[in-house]
Amino acid sequence: MSELSTKATSLTVNGVRKQVEADPATPLLWALRDHLGLTGTKFGCGQALCGACTVHVDGEAVRSCVISLRDVESKNVTTIEGLGAVQLHVLQQAWIRHQVPQCGYCQPGFIMAAVALLEEKPNANGSDIDEALTNICRCGTYARIRRAILDLTKGG
Repeated sequence: MSELSTKATSLTVNGVRKQVEADPATPLLWALRDHLGLTGTKFGCGQALCGACTVHVDGEAVRSCVISLRDVESKNVTTIEGLGAVQLHVLQQAWIRHQVPQCGYCQPGFIMAAVALLEEKPNANGSDIDEALTNICRCGTYARIRRAILDLTKGG
């Protein structure tokens, strides 16, 4: 049996500098949830397939279940908690307006992926959404997700 190597990893989470004492190979998802108490980011598959764990690292949407603490050292991480910390993000407002959530489990990952899309392509259309959002929703809220995103674009 091998010993886990623990070290302090420094990163900025939602604008606040944090130190996480954990094995540098620990997935960012578990560092956020278990070490920092940020449980908005969800575990779905552990293989970067479902998107429930999507966060932003230096502005880019990434699947936090497969990126390690080592990979985000000294980087800026934004979680769903940081997105609307002061006031709901315009996409979160559109999510509510279009009554997107059903069970809600996948919603933080979808919102984070959609925000990254809109930052890259403010005039995203349906094809852009289909290409960029590969997240999975077991409740099938895809049409409402699309309407909420298109509500904020000229593509809608």
